[in-house]
Amino acid sequence: MAKEAEMEFEGTVVEVLANAQFKVKLENDIVIDAHVSGKIRMHHIRILPGDKVTVVISPYDMTRGRITYRRIQKKPESN
Repeated sequence: MAKEAEMEFEGTVVEVLANAQFKVKLENDIVIDAHVSGKIRMHHIRILPGDKVTVVISPYDMTRGRITYRRIQKKPESN
């Protein structure tokens, strides 16, 4: 049986939970639970509320996802 294609969405971290779990609000205003992928955990990348992230969701359970990428937000320049 073939593996189903995973769906990738952009979202914003709303809440930080215990054990590297997060509440993420997707672009279509749906809030899901998401955990951190192994590479992000291995490289100690910190994810905070308000961060833009990429979430991969399995078609089998649309309420849970895996954070695979954290978007870098540019700081405003002050002159």
